Amino acid sequence: MTEAFVRLEGRATCLIVDCRSEAPTILYWGRRLPLEVDPALFSLQGVRQEAPCSPAATPPLALTPLIGSGFPGRPGLSAHRDGQGWATWTAITAINRLDPATVEIESEDAAHGIGLIHRLHLAGDVLRMRTTLINQGHAPLRVEACDAPALPVPEAVTDWTLFEGRWSGELQTRRVPRAMGAVARENRRGRTSHDAFPAILGEVGPCGEQAGEVFGMQLAWSGNHRLWAETLSDGRAYVQLGELFLPGECELAPGARYTSPDLVCAWSDAGRSGLARAFHAHVRARPQHERLRAKPRPVHYNTWEAVYFDHDPAALMALAGKAAAVGIERFVLDDGWFLGRRDDTAGLGDWIVDPTIYPHGLGPLVDHVRGLDMEFGLWVEPEMVNPDSDLFRAHPEWVLGTPPAPQLRFRNQLVLDFGQAAVREHLFARIDALLREHAISYLKWDMNRDISHPGGADGRAGAHAHVLGLYEVLARLRAAHPAVEIESCSAGGGRTDFGILDFTDRVWTSDTNDALDRLTIQRGLSTFVPAELMGAHVGPADCHITGRRVSMATRVATALFGHFGVEADLNAMDDAERAELAAGIALHKRHRALIHSGDLYRLDRPESEIAFGIVSEDKQEAMFSYTQIIEPRGYFAPPLRLDGLDARARYRVTLVWPGSGYPASPLFAALAEGAIFSGAALMAAGLQPPRCKPQAGFLLHLVRVD
Repeated sequence: MTEAFVRLEGRATCLIVDCRSEAPTILYWGRRLPLEVDPALFSLQGVRQEAPCSPAATPPLALTPLIGSGFPGRPGLSAHRDGQGWATWTAITAINRLDPATVEIESEDAAHGIGLIHRLHLAGDVLRMRTTLINQGHAPLRVEACDAPALPVPEAVTDWTLFEGRWSGELQTRRVPRAMGAVARENRRGRTSHDAFPAILGEVGPCGEQAGEVFGMQLAWSGNHRLWAETLSDGRAYVQLGELFLPGECELAPGARYTSPDLVCAWSDAGRSGLARAFHAHVRARPQHERLRAKPRPVHYNTWEAVYFDHDPAALMALAGKAAAVGIERFVLDDGWFLGRRDDTAGLGDWIVDPTIYPHGLGPLVDHVRGLDMEFGLWVEPEMVNPDSDLFRAHPEWVLGTPPAPQLRFRNQLVLDFGQAAVREHLFARIDALLREHAISYLKWDMNRDISHPGGADGRAGAHAHVLGLYEVLARLRAAHPAVEIESCSAGGGRTDFGILDFTDRVWTSDTNDALDRLTIQRGLSTFVPAELMGAHVGPADCHITGRRVSMATRVATALFGHFGVEADLNAMDDAERAELAAGIALHKRHRALIHSGDLYRLDRPESEIAFGIVSEDKQEAMFSYTQIIEPRGYFAPPLRLDGLDARARYRVTLVWPGSGYPASPLFAALAEGAIFSGAALMAAGLQPPRCKPQAGFLLHLVRVD
């Protein structure tokens, strides 16, 4: 006997699954309902009559919609045995409560030898769901698709918001009206990608940053994927995300199983910022996040834009001295340190310190950096190989490809096949040796190209196996070197999903350090990722990607609200610039405990501005950022109504950045000294921003005074 209804409770949400019929279906997910609500009566509230020219009984929108049930939308499972047994139809066989927050629902198609297990876990206000497919038959099962569980959204949802972009322009949002039919996205780049991030929001309009109901979903997977958000002709709407298989990538032997990536879902009735806070709380509650709370997140210095491939130990030691002088706490040696690496045409794969550049190895540089009381970090790109490398000459069969089709030229590099055990063993051994030989505290793990020809040496498609192999190597490195932090970088923000975050401690948000572009990019990623995991650096005055010149004050203000770093040539700065940078680093250090633990409140502002705040959980302290991107339409920006404060409290509001040069304004003259306002007034009426020039702004620090 199985339960008729399964209910899971979150802090502000709940999930009810109807298990009375053959297929488990989500009856409700959203605002928490009183426990006395009877699910059977709740179900009755939504019962429809038979529609003209329609089935007498509506085919269920099950956790896995199935062809055999007559479901008219996209099935969540597509599998067969040489074209037979493709019309899967399952019935629930068991419901297992693993703990108060977790349930597994087992179903079976005995006629076709297929088993399904749906695992649902609701903690805080985030729901994680996955599907496991089991081949219970006696012949291989060819799987074309097995998505994470489908998530229905209420008919009140009016809009979908998608995340898209490009290299150096990641995580831009696009809102489209929900209409009959499907919004579909497919990604075949072999990594999460810059242009088709595996996430979608369903919004009940009008929905803004501070108010409105919104549902958010992200697939925790770092490879090929597909997204499907459909509205059926009967008005039902649902979202499905899952891995996208290439031909033959998933074939299950008798007794074998496949488990989909998790679909990570959150709900909020406090707008998109409320949704972000739910995702952030979930990320921070992970056991592995404890390592990030053990000490303050160290301020980075990355050498790339200072030296590129021109490595000289003496010059790097001098650069490290200047980095320490401005307050840097971690010195990261980027590309160019390994065998034969003078440009991007050679050396990838040969992870041995180049003796012609470093005749005494990295030891002297590492010791010098640590002697300056900084940690030492290192850039690697283990998934890639240059044709001009010892590794490729020795093992050309280790490269992914689809002969006789020619390899697509892409950054002078090819992709190693992490689906091969020999490749994984070799790369693990090389990186492990580096970590054992040197006091390295941090690895920047990069991946600078798509997997354009994902075929293994056996001729079979290998994109799926590559991602699993990557996860395996990262897990082994973390187990062998638990004190080492690993950053996920993929030509910037090409791999920033929840799947890679299970194995890493930081993501590189974007290769652009243009502060104005970064504000939008960081805003998109902040929907899912909290500030302490989001790499954000002060770049050079002239961004080499956009050519735009941005003031040091604005560059600091943008980088301050992430895992702060510097990626510019300190030698090219004059004394005044270095002093301003040092002041910005000191400001970040004073407030990073708040920034890296507080709640995010993004503010609804005109398109000419970006503003947001970080508020401590107890409402005792806050920081707010305001940046004027372009000239406003009118003479003055609208008042800046702060959010997230305690309306009953009073706060001392102090202008803390920039240190000088802000526009003349009686209000801001008072804020420079610190002025006291009520929380209610700050939220209801706000503060009038001064007339800022484009690319300028300010930071406010709030402390409760009663």
